[in-house]
Amino acid sequence: MALTRGELARKFVHMGVGSFAFLLRFLGPFWSAVLAAVALANNLFILPRIGGRRLWRESELATGSSIGIILYPLCVLLLILIFWQRLEVAAAAWGILAFGDGMASVAGMALGRRKLPWNPQKSWMGSGAYVLCGTLAAAGLLEWTAPGRYTWAFALAVGFAASLVAALLESIPQGLDDNLGVPLVSALFLFGLVLTQGHWFDYWETPGLRTRLLLAVAVNAALAAAAYALRTVDASGVIGGFFVGFMIWAFLDWKGFLLLLAFFVIGSACTKLGYKRKAAQNLAQEKGGRRGARHAFANAGVATACALFAALTDYQVLFALAFAASFATAAADTASSEIGQLLGRRTFLITTFRPVPRGTEGAVSVEGTLAGVLASLAVAVLGALLGLYPWIGVLAIVVAAFVGTTFESVVGAALEKRRLLDNEALNFLNTLVGALVVVVFTPWVVA
Repeated sequence: MALTRGELARKFVHMGVGSFAFLLRFLGPFWSAVLAAVALANNLFILPRIGGRRLWRESELATGSSIGIILYPLCVLLLILIFWQRLEVAAAAWGILAFGDGMASVAGMALGRRKLPWNPQKSWMGSGAYVLCGTLAAAGLLEWTAPGRYTWAFALAVGFAASLVAALLESIPQGLDDNLGVPLVSALFLFGLVLTQGHWFDYWETPGLRTRLLLAVAVNAALAAAAYALRTVDASGVIGGFFVGFMIWAFLDWKGFLLLLAFFVIGSACTKLGYKRKAAQNLAQEKGGRRGARHAFANAGVATACALFAALTDYQVLFALAFAASFATAAADTASSEIGQLLGRRTFLITTFRPVPRGTEGAVSVEGTLAGVLASLAVAVLGALLGLYPWIGVLAIVVAAFVGTTFESVVGAALEKRRLLDNEALNFLNTLVGALVVVVFTPWVVA
C-alpha cells in the first residue's frame, strides 16, 4: 500500500489518539473505561456522520464500514477492563497499538523495500519501526502511569519483549483486523512480564543453572536432529522446536520439558496413525505430517511464556497449571482432529450439529472427542506425577482443554472457512484459551 496523503492522515489520527493513554494515570480505571466507551460510541454512531468517512480507505468506502476504527476503541476499553488493577499495562499496550503499529505502517509504506519472507505485504523496515516505537511508548507509559514502580531498564526490557511479540503477531498474514487480537495478546504477555520484576537476579543465582542450560542445549539439539531424521519436522521446525524446548527446560527444568515431549509424542503419533488412509481421502497433514516453526510456536508459544512466568513470578502453581493446560489443549486438539478424521463414524458441525464430511473445519465426532479428552488427561496426569501442581489440578486442566478445543471448533467453523484465520492461528488461540480457563480453577487447586 502506498503512503498516500489520506493514509498518512489516518495514521496520524491513529497515533494522536494514543496520546490519551497518558491520561489513564489521572483518570483511574472507572473514568478511563467511561472515556473509552464514549470513544467507541462516537466511532460507531457519530464520527461517520460528521466527516469521519474521509479517513476511510477505498475498500471501506465500498463496503460502507470501517472495522478498524471501531475495533481500536473497543480494544482500549477491553484493556482497561481487563487490567484495571494494573492500569499501566493497559496504557503500555495502548501505546504499542498506537505508536508501534502506527509508525510501522508509515515506515513500511514509505521506506519498506525488503519484504518479510513469510509475508510480502510487510517489510523489515516496518517491523523494525514497530518494535522501536512500541518499545519507547510502552516503557514511557509504564513509567508515567505507575511512577516509581519500575526501573527504566526493566520498563525498556519488558516493553521491548512485548513490542517484539506484537510485531511478530502483526506480521503474520491473517484475514482479521490486527487492532484487537494483537494488542490483547501482547498485553497479556506484558502483564506476565511485569510480574517478573525482582525475580531475575534470583533466577540467575539458581544452583546448577549452568548445568541445566547446557543440558537444555544438548538434549534439544539431539531431539531436533532426531525429529528431522524421522521426518516429523522440517528445517524451520528444527529451529522453532529447539528454541521452544530450550526455553521450557531453562525455566521449568526437565519436568516441564517432559510435558512438551508428551505433547510432541502424542501429536506425532496421532498424525502418523493411518496417514496413508487419511492422505488418500485428502485429510492428512501436508508435507507428510512434518511440522514447521509456525506449528511449534502456535502450539507451544503460550506454554513457553507460562514456563517463564512460573519460574520468575510469585505465582508458580498458577502458571504451572496454565503451562500444562496449554499443552493439554494442544494435545487434545491434535488427537481429536487426527483420530476423528481416521475413526470418526459420524461427524457434526459444532455450530449447527448438522452432519458434515470428515475433515470439515469445525466438525466433531464422538471418537475424536474421546481421543482428545484422553490426550489431555495423559498430559495433566504427567504434570501431577512430576509435582508441578496438586492432583486436583488434573480435573481443572482436562476441563480447560475441553473448553479450548471446543472454542477452536466453534471459531474454526465460523472464521477459517472464510479464510480469516488459518490453522496455526486457531491452534495458538485454543492453547491460550485453555491456559486462561484453568486460571479460573486455580483458587480451588491451591486452596
